Amino acid sequence: MGIVQYGDDPSTEFNLKTHANPRDVKNAIEKIPQKGGRSNVGKALSFVNKNFFLDSNGNRGGAPNVAIVLVDGWPTDKVEEASRLARESGINIFFVTIEGADENEKQNVIEPNFVDKAVCRTNGFYSINVPSWFNLRKVVQTLVKRVCDTDRLACSKTCLNSADIAFVIDGSSSVGTGNFRTVLQFVANISKEFEISDTDTRIGAVQYTYEQRLEFGFDKHSTKQDVLNAIKLINYWSGGTSTGAAINYASEQLFSKSKPNKRKIMILITDGRSYDDVRVPATTAHQNGVIAYSVGIAWAAQDELESIATDPDKEHSFFVDEFDYLYKFVPRIIQNICTEFNSQPRN
Repeated sequence: MGIVQYGDDPSTEFNLKTHANPRDVKNAIEKIPQKGGRSNVGKALSFVNKNFFLDSNGNRGGAPNVAIVLVDGWPTDKVEEASRLARESGINIFFVTIEGADENEKQNVIEPNFVDKAVCRTNGFYSINVPSWFNLRKVVQTLVKRVCDTDRLACSKTCLNSADIAFVIDGSSSVGTGNFRTVLQFVANISKEFEISDTDTRIGAVQYTYEQRLEFGFDKHSTKQDVLNAIKLINYWSGGTSTGAAINYASEQLFSKSKPNKRKIMILITDGRSYDDVRVPATTAHQNGVIAYSVGIAWAAQDELESIATDPDKEHSFFVDEFDYLYKFVPRIIQNICTEFNSQPRN
């Protein structure tokens, strides 16, 4: 454990590897002088996000990152954006608020409901309100139990809650209405596996023929049910097949709006050869950090599927003769996304 003290500005009192036993930690805490100043919690959370949980400061990759934020009264700056970015970096934020604003003081609070905006869930698991400093010791055991309940630390980044996933769907004439519904079911089956919310995984969809259409963006639907309903409502378009233009369109309309610290994943589904070049748009997307999966059916061209897919091709490119067998790829794609995620260095 370590401590950051904040007032006008935050600073690290000691970091995660400074002290290796409880006695030294206790002695170090007792020697901390009070800063004074305002209560700039947002600034403190930004500082913690950028500076505290680093390997060089003793962060261990396998252990959940937890920030317990003590707030006297209310913050003197905004916390929502700083909290969101910290949570997206995998930090589990607990707020302990002491002596909140009374009726006369509420007009001074910059962000009403700042606690709900700062923590991952509004069910009270991540926040404790204490009426006075004298009662603070009474919440210690409750807080310790929650921090140790690793199964409920739902804000830690996992492969299922930390991506922006764009489905790029071929709506050309060769697909047909019935097969298009099968493709949408495939899209829904993949989406179902993820934890979907504003701060977890977000889903977007583009349909293309010669032209492209944004069916819904990453910020449109913030619950799993809303996403699944939106997928069902996608209408089959019919037309030609310009896959390269569709990749460019997805990059501009979806991935340009990706949040920091989100993995950008594109899953492109097509049943034929493209009328335009796919290599340059795909390479550009890869260079911009997009992890691309290609799923080909029937007349899809193997060379194009491999060009679209992120290397290694065999883990990111799939082909099946008939639409009815698409469902078989769902577990493989999910497994690949998770295997890849777990092999990456992260907080």
